[in-house]
Parts: sequence; structure tokens; C-alpha cells
Amino acid sequence: MLRIAIVDDHQIVRAGFREMLADELGFAFPFEAASGEEALKGLREHEVDVLLLDLSLPGQSGVDVLRAARQRYDKLRILVLSGFPEERYALAMIRNGADGYLCKDCSREDLISAIHAVAQGRRYLSPRTAELLAEELTGGGGGAPHEKLSDRELQVFLRLARGESVSDIAAVLNLSVKTVSTYRSRLLEKLQVSSNAELATYALRHGLILE
Repeated sequence: MLRIAIVDDHQIVRAGFREMLADELGFAFPFEAASGEEALKGLREHEVDVLLLDLSLPGQSGVDVLRAARQRYDKLRILVLSGFPEERYALAMIRNGADGYLCKDCSREDLISAIHAVAQGRRYLSPRTAELLAEELTGGGGGAPHEKLSDRELQVFLRLARGESVSDIAAVLNLSVKTVSTYRSRLLEKLQVSSNAELATYALRHGLILE
């Protein structure tokens, strides 16, 4: 029996995915979660093989959950199911530990194939993600600067872009203010911007946050 947990802040989306998978034999659903905090609590309380993870969550984001789960659960396979197209996040998520990336408008067949692939220890790359990776490897596309950020850098970047203060980010991520400030300085350099406002503009321009 393959144990699958669904994490998305919209109940109708969770129900939709559960319905898509309901007729598939051998799938069980230990828990669902509407936030990052609920997801991490569920992982502490239940045995899970595959985590279907949205990125846009209240409180701790999907990026936060990805980082924490990767550190704590070696055998857990994580498939990101996002409303953002592959160009926005796929390569960054794969680099930071996701086992696969799918858009939420995927077909039932693609979702089931992806779940089986990651459950068997393989990476799942959609045709578009594979194309993006091939372009990068062959020099056809250098990739956007944010795609090369570490998971922690990406966490801090997205929170700064949404207007959170350094002190607030430090509290949420259990880091010192000095450490977050160091990450901020590193981000300004890597993304070639000079202020939090420009970080937000970069994120909006690349479709990483919603207006």
C-alpha cells in the first residue's frame, strides 16, 4: 500500500486530487494538510511514502516544508504540485530536493505516473521540465538567477519579496537576525538588485509571487 499525503491550502483542490486517485488500487491517504505547519505535524504522526506538496501555503510555505522534510525524513518522496508553470519553479525545486514537479492542471495519468516514479526512487520530470533542464545543460538557456539559489536562500528571498521584515523571518525560520541579514546581502548580490523593493519586483517579474 502506497501512503500518500496531500498538502494544499484549498480544500477543493485536495478533494480534486483525492478523487483523481480514488480508483487507483494500492493508494492510501494517511492525512491531508492545509498549511505547512499541518503538513509537518502530519509527517510526525503518520508514516508517509509520497508527499504531494503545494508551494503557496499560509504560514510555513511549501519551500519551508520541502527543506524541513528533506532534513528529517530520508525515505520520504516529495512531488511538488504547483499552480506555477515549470518555468517559474521546477528547476529550483528539483535542485533543492523535490523528487518531481507537476502543474496542478496535469492529467490523472500524468499524476499517477509521477507518483509511481518518485515512489520507486526515480525523479519525475515533465516534458517541459526535461526541456528546460536540457536547455540549461546544453547552454541553450543559462537559467534565471533564482533557479540557482539554495533552499534556505529561496526561503528568505520569497519572504523578503512578500514584504516580511528581517526580524520576522528570523523568528519564523528560527535563525538569528544577523544570519537573515547575511542571507539578504547574499541575495542582493546574486540577483543583482539593491533593495527589498527590487527583490519584490524581481519576484513579480518572474512570476514567483502573485500581485
